[in-house]
Amino acid sequence: MAGKKIHIFDTTLRDGEQVPGCKLNHTQKMICARKLEELGVDVLEAGFPVSSPGDFKAVEDISKEIRKPIICGLSRAVKEDIKVAAEALQYAARPRIHTGIGTSPIHIEHKLRTTQEKIIEKAVGAVKYAKSFVEDVEFYAEDAGRTDNVYLTQVIQAVIDAGATVVNIPDTTGYCLPQEYADKIKYLVENVKGIENVTISAHCHNDLGMATANSISGMTNGITQIECTMNGIGERAGNTSLEEVAMIIKQRFEGQYYTDINSKLLTSTSKLISDSMCMVVQPNKAIVGENAFAHSSGIHQDGIIKFRENYEIIDPLEVGLTQSEIVLTARSGRAAVAYKAKEIGYNLSKDELDIVYKEFIVLADKMKQVSIDELGNLLKTTLAAVA
Repeated sequence: MAGKKIHIFDTTLRDGEQVPGCKLNHTQKMICARKLEELGVDVLEAGFPVSSPGDFKAVEDISKEIRKPIICGLSRAVKEDIKVAAEALQYAARPRIHTGIGTSPIHIEHKLRTTQEKIIEKAVGAVKYAKSFVEDVEFYAEDAGRTDNVYLTQVIQAVIDAGATVVNIPDTTGYCLPQEYADKIKYLVENVKGIENVTISAHCHNDLGMATANSISGMTNGITQIECTMNGIGERAGNTSLEEVAMIIKQRFEGQYYTDINSKLLTSTSKLISDSMCMVVQPNKAIVGENAFAHSSGIHQDGIIKFRENYEIIDPLEVGLTQSEIVLTARSGRAAVAYKAKEIGYNLSKDELDIVYKEFIVLADKMKQVSIDELGNLLKTTLAAVA
């Protein structure tokens, strides 16, 4: 395919599962891992092995079965974490250890209670130790979004020199504006020697609703891997949404960038993750929300019926749906009523439509939505009365 490939690093089974109430059992985790492999993710972050025996087993079993994507295990910059991650990943065809430490002034002073010099020392030590187990080591500079760019450059330079193959620049608290995040990536690209030889990764959170925007801004400034989750689930307000990234790249950057995501599986994957984690997808969620391709305004319905692209920039077939949905409400116009009537076998004349529409509005005003069965009953009784 034309353009630069953007690798999709899926952390649904790690960061996504950290949401309260979203814990998966072992069988569910395996089913979701298989679906994510089918979807076409490049990296599957299977869990945080040292955190629990269950997580260790999940990472181990996913490593044994899932062969196409890189299998990644998270660790802190702690030797025991790294060692346990390596053990869990020992059966992976392509294992990756993801290790790191906080780099922002807030984390250094109030969480880690150490110094900038010690952070670099720990970061280098963690990367070197991880490299003794696997070749592919990703380093995350936690809270990079609130880290001074000059100091962040020193950290990233040190871990690349120590052998990191991927450098992750997380906006851990969702603090950055898109231009700020773009400038941060640009600064690293221009000031870290050898950074062109490693993968630069974005891991953005959605606390201010800008996770996807920040990830895309990072991409246009040098990011080649985006860390994301299905349905945008994750800590607090969530992570960058996989389906949003995949479709933004497909719709807006054709010829410049591409992913290996099979977009026709996005809706079914979203539903599996939602059902498995008991995490309802908000109806107005982009791409996979119930209302993403639904139209209830008469003006919009008329436009869609005449030419879908009047109000849709994505063909619903591209994300695994069969068609757009015309929803009958009190805001619907004559075109929508005629369209839905035709679906159930009624080709209404103009006079018939005028009569039916008057009765439809009376009914619709009493209800949030008029079902196809209710429309059928209305057509039957109204047309029979004027026959």
